[in-house]
Amino acid sequence: MTAADSAPGTVRVLTGYRPEDGFMAAELDPPPAEYVWHDENAEQQDQRYGPGVGYRQWLAVDARDGAVWFGDTDWRDPQESPGGRLPGIPRRALGDGTVPDPGIMVQLLGHLSHDEQRGCTWRFFDAEELHALAVRVLPAVQRLVDSIHRIGPEGELEWSAEAATAWDDIEQAATPDFDPSGELRWPRPRTTPVPAWRVEVGAFLAANPELCDPSWGLATDAELDTYADYSPRNGYGGVPGRICHAADQRMEDGFTFYGHRAALYAYRARACGDRTPTDACAWLETTEAGRDTWEAAKPLGATLADVPDCVLASLAETFQNAAHEHGLALTGLTAYLRRLRGAERSAVDQQLVHESEEVERLENMLKDFRAARNRTMTRILAWSDGRGDAEIARLASLPDAYVSDWRARLTDEQTTTAGP
Repeated sequence: MTAADSAPGTVRVLTGYRPEDGFMAAELDPPPAEYVWHDENAEQQDQRYGPGVGYRQWLAVDARDGAVWFGDTDWRDPQESPGGRLPGIPRRALGDGTVPDPGIMVQLLGHLSHDEQRGCTWRFFDAEELHALAVRVLPAVQRLVDSIHRIGPEGELEWSAEAATAWDDIEQAATPDFDPSGELRWPRPRTTPVPAWRVEVGAFLAANPELCDPSWGLATDAELDTYADYSPRNGYGGVPGRICHAADQRMEDGFTFYGHRAALYAYRARACGDRTPTDACAWLETTEAGRDTWEAAKPLGATLADVPDCVLASLAETFQNAAHEHGLALTGLTAYLRRLRGAERSAVDQQLVHESEEVERLENMLKDFRAARNRTMTRILAWSDGRGDAEIARLASLPDAYVSDWRARLTDEQTTTAGP
C-alpha cells in the first residue's frame, strides 16, 4: 500500500495556529533579551552562554494527514532534553526506514547568526512569522504526504525517495538567513527533483527481477518485515543488501535505498492478484470458514505428527484453495503447518522420554522385588521340610525348572563352603 492508495487529505495549518483564530493555541514564551548572550572570554563553560540560549522554536508536520503547526520549548529548563518537549521526532534523529507512530516529525528552527561586527545574535520568531513559515512549506508538506509509503492495513509510514526529498525542501525553507542589519530573510521555497542517489527498492527489484524471491508472494507480514530489516556490519542493508548478499553480488557505493517494506508488500500484492493476503494461522484458527476447512481436511486416523511432507503439501493446497473461494491468499501457510507438525512431534518426543523414565523406574522396582523373592525362596528351600520343587514353584509363580536350578545352586554353594 502506498500513500496514493489511502488518499491522504489536503495539508493545512491547524486551527488555533492561524491569524483568524487569534493564535489561541500558539503560546510562545521566548526568553527576554537579557537572558540570551554569549561571552567567549568567560573562563567557565557554564558562564559562556546566557540561560535563554537553549530556547528552541519548532515546526511540526503530521505525515499522516498533513497537519502543520508550531511551538517552542521552555527556556527555563535548559537541562531537559529538547526531545522530551517536542510533539514529535526531529527528522534528523530518524533513519530512512519506518516512521514511528503517530507519524509526527519536527523541524527545529535556528535562531543564531554571527558576524564580526555584531558577534552572536539570537532572533526569535513571533506567531505571525511562524504562521507565514507554515504556509510557505505547505506545498512541500503536500508532496511529502502524497508520496510517503503507507504499509499494511494500519497504513504504517515508511520513507520514500520522494518524501525524503520533500522533507529536504521543508528543511531548506525553514532555515532562515539574516542580512547585516538583522532583517529576517526566508529562502525561496523549492521543489527539488529526486536525486539519482536516492533509489526506491521497488525500482531496484523491477530492474533486477532475477534477484526476487518467489517465496515473498505468500510470506507473512512478520517474514517480510524481518527480510527488510537486514542490517550487516558493513555494506548495504535492507532488501537490496540481503538479496545481493544471497546472490554473492556487490553494489556500487553512494546510493540510499527507500521503501524496503513497501516494495516487499507490493511484490506480495501483485503475486496475490485480487486476493487479500491473510495470515494462515489467524484464518484457520479464528474464523468459522477456516475452522470448518481444517476439520474437513484433518487426516483420518492420524495426527499431523504422522504426516509426511507430501501429505503436508497436499493439506496446504487444500487450505489455500478453500481460502481462494473466500477471496483470500493464505500467507505463511507451509511454515504454519510445519510448526504444528513440529509441535506435535515434539510432544511425541516428550511422551517417549516419559515412557522411558517410567520403564526404568518399573524395571528398578522389578529388580528389587525379584531379589526379595529369591531371598524368600532361598529361605524356604533351606528349611528342607520335604516340599518338592513343584510346590515351591507354584508359590513363587515360577517354572519348576527354575526352582530346581536354584536348589541345585544352593546345594553347590553349601558344599563349596563346607570344604573337603
